[in-house]
Amino acid sequence: MTHNPLPGILTVVEKGVPMRAEIMCGLIFPVFFAVFGLAAFANGADDARVLPNRQDGTFVVRDFKFESGQVLPELKLGYTTIGTAQRDSSGNITNAVLLLHGTTGTGAGWLAPSFTETLFREGQPLDAGRYYLILADSIGLGRSSKPSDGLKTRFPRYGYRDMVDAQYRLVAEGLGVRHLRLVLGTSMGGMQTWLWTERYPDMMDGAVALTSQPVQISGRNFLWRRVITEAIRNDPDWLGGDYATPPTRFALVVPIFTIMTDSATHLQELAPTRDKALAYYDQIVQSARRLDANDYLYRWEASADYNPEPDLGKIKAKVLAINFADDLLNPAELKVMESAMAQVKSGNSVLISPKEKSFGHQSQSQGALWGPYVAEFLKHLP
Repeated sequence: MTHNPLPGILTVVEKGVPMRAEIMCGLIFPVFFAVFGLAAFANGADDARVLPNRQDGTFVVRDFKFESGQVLPELKLGYTTIGTAQRDSSGNITNAVLLLHGTTGTGAGWLAPSFTETLFREGQPLDAGRYYLILADSIGLGRSSKPSDGLKTRFPRYGYRDMVDAQYRLVAEGLGVRHLRLVLGTSMGGMQTWLWTERYPDMMDGAVALTSQPVQISGRNFLWRRVITEAIRNDPDWLGGDYATPPTRFALVVPIFTIMTDSATHLQELAPTRDKALAYYDQIVQSARRLDANDYLYRWEASADYNPEPDLGKIKAKVLAINFADDLLNPAELKVMESAMAQVKSGNSVLISPKEKSFGHQSQSQGALWGPYVAEFLKHLP
């Protein structure tokens, strides 16, 4: 059993043995979870002490071939690096950590104070003075290539495997990193972390997958995603994606994203009366009207190729999976993690149960909740 860094508060699940974990979420400060997800927090805390040697850049992959067979002459991949690369006697970088964001975020989401203050500061689990942190923008998001750049629906259809392959090209070719100390991702980034362990099994020492399950998206998780994508495809102004005036009617269903990713207690706190609930709904819709319909459609449909379950037994890296008991997207009652982790040669699973204040799936944005487990995990890597 992995050592518990917070005795009496959290426990772990090892090799499929189910154990409940609990945490006093009442200590968390209230956070407004906007429709743009983690990217909404990308402000502040950007100083040389917390983010030493920050570098922003774009790597261009020539003639990138997607799994569909389509080729994009130039695939732009935005990224930010923090910290300084350390090298061994052969010149190989030894302290690189790749951080992957969720479906509605970007690499900049990792610059939120709830991460930088609890993960990147000196002595914290991902101390930026110790590690070379890579914050990657996935295909279709941030500064990376996306349909709204001009191609619209002529942009190649991409899946999670394409996104992971592009991340690999960025890391290996763009930044010259041959081996990663750690791959860590939240939500979509967590799912991509599972794919990293299978598609590039010798590329990392460890992998931490947050708020994700290593199985095909189905059931409730698929149904609510389908509501969003069908709303876009059936928006009369979408015009098959070849619109001149951006469609906005689909925005009326986007609040389902907030319903699924936040907790009932936090939503009640934000909207305690009918009038405030109506105002909150309108606020989310108004924000969603700024979304590009094609970009939004592509990023949700990208999960169609996700199914790491058949190859879990082939994973070589040490794996830590962290989930939250009140996460509607990854329901613990399905007992997916118990059976999945039993197939991973060296894997542990943590399930966190809130007591007082909860943020559901969005608890992933609070590094203080799960950072201690990452710190402990890193101690035991080879």
